Amino acid sequence: MEMLGNRRLGVTQQQAWDALNDPETLKKCIPGCDKFELTGDNQYSVALAVKIGPVSAKFNGKVALSDIVAPDGYKLSFEGQGGVAGFAKGSSSVTLRPLDGAAEAAPTPGCELDYTVQAQVGGKIAQLGQRLIDGAAKSTADDFFKRFEAEMQSRYGPPPAAVSETAEAPAEKAGVMSGLMKKIGLGKKDDKDASAAPGDASS
Repeated sequence: MEMLGNRRLGVTQQQAWDALNDPETLKKCIPGCDKFELTGDNQYSVALAVKIGPVSAKFNGKVALSDIVAPDGYKLSFEGQGGVAGFAKGSSSVTLRPLDGAAEAAPTPGCELDYTVQAQVGGKIAQLGQRLIDGAAKSTADDFFKRFEAEMQSRYGPPPAAVSETAEAPAEKAGVMSGLMKKIGLGKKDDKDASAAPGDASS
C-alpha cells in the first residue's frame, strides 16, 4: 500500500514540528491509539486498536525516527503485530515547510505538511482486499489531521485573522502601564493618595 498527501496547517512550522515530536499529542491524535511512549533514542512503543471492514485488532508495535532535520521533517519506520489479524510494517516520510510569504504578506501563520506512507500488511487484514485497506488508511489519515488541527487550535487558538493586532496589544499595554507608573511616580509625595486616585496625581 502506498499513500501520499499534503495538508495545510494553521500553525507555524515550529509549532507543527513540536507537536509531531510530542508523544502525548500523537497519542491524542492517532485514531484508536492507547499508547505512544518514548522507549529509547527516537524509538517509540505504540499500541492501537484498528478496524478494517469486518476485522478488528489491537496492534502492538514500535516506531523509529530517522533522518531528522528539525524543523523540516523526518522519516519513520514502523512495525506492528495484531495477533491473528495479521501484521503491518512500513515507512513514512514527513516534510514541513512554511507557507510562501507566511512571515510577511500572509494574514495568518501556517505551514504545509507533505507525507508519504509505504506499508505492507499480512494475515487476515491482507485478505480483505486493497480497496478496503486503502480506504481505511485514507480515513485514518483524515481523522488524524482533523484531530491534529483541533489540538493545535485548542493549544494556540484558531488561526487569527489579525495576528498583527494581537502582536501589538502587549506593546500597547506596556505603554499604558509605563504612563500609569509615571503618573504614580509624579504623585509620590503622598503614596496613599496616588494609589487611591491615580487620576488626581496628574491634575
